[in-house]
Amino acid sequence: MMKCAHVAVAVLSLLSAGQSAPVSSCETLIHPIEVNGREQLLGKWTAIAEGTDVPSAKLLTNLLMASVRLDITAANESDAINVMQSQKILGRCYTFTTLMILVNSTLPLAQPFPRSVVSLRTGCPDCLIASSKFTIGGQTYRALQLLSRRNTVTADELKEFMRQAECLNLPSPTILDQETGFCPDDSPSIEAATTHLTNSMNDMGSEVSKTLQSIMNSDADLQNLLNTKRSSVAGLKEN
Repeated sequence: MMKCAHVAVAVLSLLSAGQSAPVSSCETLIHPIEVNGREQLLGKWTAIAEGTDVPSAKLLTNLLMASVRLDITAANESDAINVMQSQKILGRCYTFTTLMILVNSTLPLAQPFPRSVVSLRTGCPDCLIASSKFTIGGQTYRALQLLSRRNTVTADELKEFMRQAECLNLPSPTILDQETGFCPDDSPSIEAATTHLTNSMNDMGSEVSKTLQSIMNSDADLQNLLNTKRSSVAGLKEN
């Protein structure tokens, strides 16, 4: 979830590459691969599953997150990409766009907190496996995300991803619910309205990291976040 459950604070991440035959040994499964240019990253991707060692991340994902999609387009700078992440939370759509530049097969980013993303090998021909590290409040966390150009993957492809998370000693990944639909949503209902977070996130800067740190370290703050989100959605439905 982190990457996913970041929705409230809109965190993104991604990268990777679809390779050939399935792989099995941990040494092979978690070895970063070389990414030659941004072309293989461009396009629309559906988040299938994600595992992270961020406290409360799995809980937040299970309670709030429905589906996540990424739309990656080429930016003006060489090897730069614009990543728009669209997430459906409690029936509403939230989007966040960020600029990332591919440097030596790595996508580094400084805001809203320092993080870097590399790609891992996969036997799935149209998948991205993003392995990321990020720092919040002086603590380093990790996340592993499975993205695909399809809305679902095969049992064997998912099994391989689960094995990668196990090799990295990450908690069991959360599988996102694709049955709830995706954003952007053409429905005119208020539940399907889209909230764009890019400007708000950029304006908040380091405050995003502080908020996340507080939520992760306090069950009370986590519960307050959940209550606030549910109340705001309920209010929108009544108006």
